[in-house]
Amino acid sequence: MVGKISSDLPPGFRFHPTDEELIMYYLRYQATSRPCPVSIIPEIDVYKFDPWELPEKAEFGENEWYFFTPRDRKYPNGVRPNRAAVSGYWKATGTDKAIYSANKYVGIKKALVFYKGKPPKGVKTDWIMHEYRLSDSKSQTSKQSGSMRLDDWVLCRIYKKKNLGKTIEMMKVEEEELDAQNVSINNAIEVVGGPQTMKLPRICSLSHLLELDYFGSIPQLLSDNLLYDDQSYTMNNVSNTSNVDQVSSQQQNTNNITSNNCNIFFNYQQPLFVNPTFQSQ
Repeated sequence: MVGKISSDLPPGFRFHPTDEELIMYYLRYQATSRPCPVSIIPEIDVYKFDPWELPEKAEFGENEWYFFTPRDRKYPNGVRPNRAAVSGYWKATGTDKAIYSANKYVGIKKALVFYKGKPPKGVKTDWIMHEYRLSDSKSQTSKQSGSMRLDDWVLCRIYKKKNLGKTIEMMKVEEEELDAQNVSINNAIEVVGGPQTMKLPRICSLSHLLELDYFGSIPQLLSDNLLYDDQSYTMNNVSNTSNVDQVSSQQQNTNNITSNNCNIFFNYQQPLFVNPTFQSQ
């Protein structure tokens, strides 16, 4: 939203005063009935409106809006301000911040959050108020009998906080959707020049491999490997047996035991996996 008096301001004008400037050149001037450097802050009772209604009441601003507003008492003889609004209330948060100018204490800054509903069960919103008041505002306020006015003027800056939690959540959802698309692409089958080649996912379980027909029968693969291993193992045993016969022909019992062991291994059907590269060495 661009303010109502933006046409009276120079091109490129931006209103981003510091805390010290707000106190020294705007709130102090307003409290002493002097004209401000720029007539850009309207006088309005912010507690008679909900915060989302205030931007259209402002003279100038896009993401934050400034107002001069009075403060009333919550109780006739008390010093607590009345923070009730139309459909909710403003609640102070954090600690007050002292504002200095040339090492002199000149004002106070208080942060408040708007809650919808009634205390203490109000629902917190994203609307924030920074309330500036003069350090000597209490001594300037005339306390008349039965008067509810606490301060003639305080300066309020109101803005809506960006909800970063929702933004991060949306980014996570988009990231999960991208991961799902990548998985589906990795699981796709590519046909290149006739034969089908399967592009496997990076991580797959044994049960997944058993469901794939492209690799052929798993028992067949095991039996082929078994045949190769049995032949290699048998040749080694036969070689070892002949060496034993040449060393000592008198160890007939040992040869018989070796022959029986060879027969046992010929009939052994359990898969035995041997690395062909290691075997050839």
